[in-house]
Amino acid sequence: QVQLVESGGGLVQAGGSLRLSCAASGGTFSTYVMGWFRQAPGKEREFAAAIAWSGGYTDYADSVKGRFTISRDNAKNMVYLQMNSLGPEDTAVYYCAARVVGGIARNRNFYAYWGQGTQVTVSS
Repeated sequence: QVQLVESGGGLVQAGGSLRLSCAASGGTFSTYVMGWFRQAPGKEREFAAAIAWSGGYTDYADSVKGRFTISRDNAKNMVYLQMNSLGPEDTAVYYCAARVVGGIARNRNFYAYWGQGTQVTVSS
């Protein structure tokens, strides 16, 4: 059983930065595709970023491309999301997810394990 625990959320002013972390335990982290998704109030959970098992390939939603950077440290079983130039539209609960079979995907249904989420609030 894979367990994921996010941290690093909080309140930040528009234009600021935050770094989210996700600690994984159980399973074989270094073989998983890892993703970050987010869910704003009243909206569906949406894809933000994903990273291949090796870290050599990444994918970003158009809404965050150029502002967010996903990375991972397989030695520490950690995945990160560096978020810069934040705006109120980035306010959401951010979730870490693991896909244990298959490559990078934007469809949340392909991810088998999820963390509890961490709240990010950006004030204008």
